[in-house]
Amino acid sequence: MSLTQRTTSLAAALAVAAILAVASATAVLAADTEAGTMQIPTTPEAAATTNPDGPPISVEVPVPPLPAEDGKNAATSGTLDMRQAVEKALTDSPSTESARAGTDAAAMGVKSKFGAFFPSLSTSYGYTRRDHRKPYRDAATSNADLYSWSVNVHQDLFTGLKLFSEYSKAQLTHEQSEVSELSTQLSLILNVQTNFLNLLKAREDVRSQQDSVERLQSQLKVTQAFYDVGLKPRLDVLMAEVDLADAEDALLQAKNTVETQKVRLNTLLGMTNGHAPVYVGELGYAPFDRPLDACLKKAYAKRPDMIIAAKAVDIAAQDAKIARSGLFPQVGADFTVTRTGDDPIVDGNRYHDSEFSEWTVGATASWNVFDWGETWYGWKQAQQNMRKIKADAESTRLEAVYDVTSRHLKIQEAAKRISVRRKAVEQAKESYRMAVARYQAQVGTNTDVLDAQANLTSAEAALTTALAEYQIALANLYVSVGEKNPGLAVY
Repeated sequence: MSLTQRTTSLAAALAVAAILAVASATAVLAADTEAGTMQIPTTPEAAATTNPDGPPISVEVPVPPLPAEDGKNAATSGTLDMRQAVEKALTDSPSTESARAGTDAAAMGVKSKFGAFFPSLSTSYGYTRRDHRKPYRDAATSNADLYSWSVNVHQDLFTGLKLFSEYSKAQLTHEQSEVSELSTQLSLILNVQTNFLNLLKAREDVRSQQDSVERLQSQLKVTQAFYDVGLKPRLDVLMAEVDLADAEDALLQAKNTVETQKVRLNTLLGMTNGHAPVYVGELGYAPFDRPLDACLKKAYAKRPDMIIAAKAVDIAAQDAKIARSGLFPQVGADFTVTRTGDDPIVDGNRYHDSEFSEWTVGATASWNVFDWGETWYGWKQAQQNMRKIKADAESTRLEAVYDVTSRHLKIQEAAKRISVRRKAVEQAKESYRMAVARYQAQVGTNTDVLDAQANLTSAEAALTTALAEYQIALANLYVSVGEKNPGLAVY
């Protein structure tokens, strides 16, 4: 072969290798960029481990900046009501980001399975060293060194519907991931709303305990004055002091509960305590008139766990089809180009300076006729698994009906309790007023005043609890029917 021909062949081989290398590197870099995770050694020891044959690698690792006063956290350090808090949590919470990443991953899986419908391109390059030249009678036919390079294009023609079933399964998995993302969002909404309402309840408890402390301080002053003039025994003063100490202790616990709830909300919203907002709102009451049948109808259409269960049944059906595909023949077509030679540029040898390159095209059908029932029972196993998942889906439906019904009943109970507790508070206030008046008129006892004060504090706490439980019951019902309601608006 002439020098020009050798040079041309070598350039062609190098060009092909360069194209393949660039394509491979581009795909890897694109995947790393999209994933957003690149493993970079950050210490000399780690760099030495990563690159044992060379000096330690020095890299600069970006460090996230500390929260600034004019940054994102500072922008949210004003006031937040319940709706705003929920919306911020949905935007910034790591759990929602995790769910979104899962949905995106499932979308990539759909694209991956779709690509299986099209031809695949592969290439191989090899070197073989023989112990001697291959003889043909008295003449050598090739050198001891053999280089080979081949390019293959393969297309599946029939796989027993395996490719189609895998693609359908990937689509269903993607849809299931979207519903799982909704489920994560609903769980986060419920978590934020519950803690927000507990914060409002804790604030009401603080207010109630402060009123209790003020009432007991006033009673202690009156009792001390009566004692000083000899109208009341020392025992009344001691009893008033004990009740006041108990009330102050309860006030301290209530204040600590408020701070704890603030920290919990800051955590759910992904904010630092130094840039925490002021949470605003109050425990109110608005009648909920939606009938149970309407709630169940919405749950059947939107409740995430019911939708996920239905998708799981469809996925199991596709798994059964995939397992069944092994019972059918597999048919594929191939186009292959091969080059051989005695040097790396695979352009023949001195004995064969032509006919060193060839292409072939053909089709292949393979059929696993007998494997002792491995494929058959694998298909039967997939069918039984589908049967199990169907039963689980029905169980999920029944549990959903119970969940929605119990939440609806809890709302009705809490609404009735609010009415009862409001009356109890009014009665307790009147009882306390009368007990104080009787004591100051020297016709009542100190015990009557302290008992009336304790009853008033207990009645106020019970009303606060009923209001909070009503709102929490609303939050639970909306989530149980698969409905987003960040501000707990009643409609």
